[in-house]
Amino acid sequence: MTVDSEYTARKDHTTDGADDASWEADWDDEYGPVVRAAGRQLKLWREAANLTQAELGEAIGYSMAMVSAVERAKRLPHPEFLAKADEFLGAGGKLAALRKDMEEARYPKKVRDLAKLEAEAVELGAYGSHNIHGLLQTEEYARALFDMRRPAYSKDDLERHVAARLARQGIFERTPTPTLTFVLDEATLRRPLGGRMVLRRQLEHLLEIGQLRHVEIQVMPLNREDHAGMGGQLQVLKLRDGATVGYSEAQLITHLVSDPKEVQVLELRYGIIRAQALSPRESLAFIEKLLGEIT
Repeated sequence: MTVDSEYTARKDHTTDGADDASWEADWDDEYGPVVRAAGRQLKLWREAANLTQAELGEAIGYSMAMVSAVERAKRLPHPEFLAKADEFLGAGGKLAALRKDMEEARYPKKVRDLAKLEAEAVELGAYGSHNIHGLLQTEEYARALFDMRRPAYSKDDLERHVAARLARQGIFERTPTPTLTFVLDEATLRRPLGGRMVLRRQLEHLLEIGQLRHVEIQVMPLNREDHAGMGGQLQVLKLRDGATVGYSEAQLITHLVSDPKEVQVLELRYGIIRAQALSPRESLAFIEKLLGEIT
């Protein structure tokens, strides 16, 4: 992998919050041909069955406009759409087989890009200052976070963002296992995004994840007088090919850092942040204490 050529231009997205500069569907050249091929296949099977778009839509529970949009590659078909169309048209699994590609294409491009980096990572370190890191979020916490985004996401966009975030969490089960470290600002553990019960279940989830042998979770207490993370959220990934890249977040923008000198700065800051934070053992005890305070 060549980090400079493949990833350097990605500066228009967020990784683990809910902000996003894009208003448009963003499947790109990588998935565009697959989406168009799926539309052509659907049209061929429909025409072979001598059905109009309206007739197929009525048979599988979707509108004619939806069928038309899928055939013209203007909308991504949901897995259920493909499964029902496959069964009704007698496609023998050929349409249903496209579900995995369509599910991946539904994920925002920014998340597909990040997931590629995470798939290459042998070590990942992240500091979060205003919300729980995306890899650690429960589904309901992630949904609450995206639901409060302004301008508001449509229902479909909200669901695809949640699905994409949860899909990234497969990194915990990857073999060989990467080393994953997280430093969470105490404020992120006290902020009741989605409500107190959502926060309670989120803290319980952190305690479970924190027991994994390849995961370390640390807490940066609010009472620290010296804090190397005041510049905001950051992430450092060491890749299989030996390269190291970093992310830093701000409003509407996540900046990918691949310049060695800049990466070195992020690594230095993250190392100091970890040294200033509670130890992993102390952090889990701290999270357990906070959990006991939620009624």
